Amino acid sequence: MSRASVGSTSPLTSFRLIRRPTPTSLHATTNAAVAMPDDRRPHPSLEVVGDSFLPALKTIDRPYHPYPIIGWNCHVETIFAAFFRSCPAVRFRRQCLRTKDDGAVALDWVAGDDRLLTESSPVLILLPGLTGGSDDTYVRHMLVRARNNGWRVVVFNSRGCGGSPVTTPQFYSASFLEDLCEVVAHVAARYPNANLYAVGWSLGANILVRYLGQVRHALLFEEMEGEYNIQLAANAKSVRDFDDGLTRVSFGFKSVDEYYSNSSSSDSIKHVRTPLLCIQAANDPIAPSRGIPRKDIQENPNCLLIVTPKGGHLGWVAGAEAPRGAPWTDPLVMDFLQHLEKTGSGTSESCSKSDSAMQNAESLHGVEV
Repeated sequence: MSRASVGSTSPLTSFRLIRRPTPTSLHATTNAAVAMPDDRRPHPSLEVVGDSFLPALKTIDRPYHPYPIIGWNCHVETIFAAFFRSCPAVRFRRQCLRTKDDGAVALDWVAGDDRLLTESSPVLILLPGLTGGSDDTYVRHMLVRARNNGWRVVVFNSRGCGGSPVTTPQFYSASFLEDLCEVVAHVAARYPNANLYAVGWSLGANILVRYLGQVRHALLFEEMEGEYNIQLAANAKSVRDFDDGLTRVSFGFKSVDEYYSNSSSSDSIKHVRTPLLCIQAANDPIAPSRGIPRKDIQENPNCLLIVTPKGGHLGWVAGAEAPRGAPWTDPLVMDFLQHLEKTGSGTSESCSKSDSAMQNAESLHGVEV
């Protein structure tokens, strides 16, 4: 599963799918193990946990060969991907969505899609990582790939990210699911005849996994105690300092360790009832491989984990399009999305604070990178 750079959480990167359920019943999840063709077994360079959905991944037999020099060091690869990966040109139509607490998030829809696509075309919601938005290269590459396959795509820019306005003191964090619940409900209402899917990276992946893994109840916060340490947050030299001075206080946690412990998606995997693909780099410097809940993934027939030997954090500078093209992971993600849309694989239950939000969440499929 994937996460943000939260201390003790087990982070990966993540993608997911959201599918709108029928009003009267949930879709059944089709995840029975199927024998892999001899010519399409997972390449030995990959660690694979679970066997659900493997036959759908047409490119699972590709080797992972890190790009020379760049791909040999996790920090170099992470920095290269962030600053030097190509950024496909895309025109967006922005929609500012007002939330129930009077906050705001920005939804960037690909301009012109309403004229080109049908009302039943599948919809893909993209959740960028920490501070990320529509301008991030990994978001743009996934968006273009999905759009070229006939998908309607929208980028969910969290509060204060991607130019999204900040209208209240409420920020977003690994523990905050309310905005995603509202976005899913909004998109589902806008396209009632379409299946909904989602892809999340880093912090966006953590939020997505927790969204999928909450079963009809949310984290209950005690009364907020303590005060903001603005000086610590403003002069933070690490994510932990910022979270200690600001984030954990904002969301009612008594310590930064309590925030990390309660906000990690690691504990949510066992509760996921929707198809979920997780992709993680073994050398991710922000989301350590040792934090992956491998046992829970192995025991959950809805989940499949793929660990690449290299990749850094959201790097994956490898494959035919390296070094400046799409991440090595993108074809696998697209295979998974196309498979679920084609076969109609469904889900059972997920998170919500209300019956309507629960209905929208119950058909959420997921891929995590």
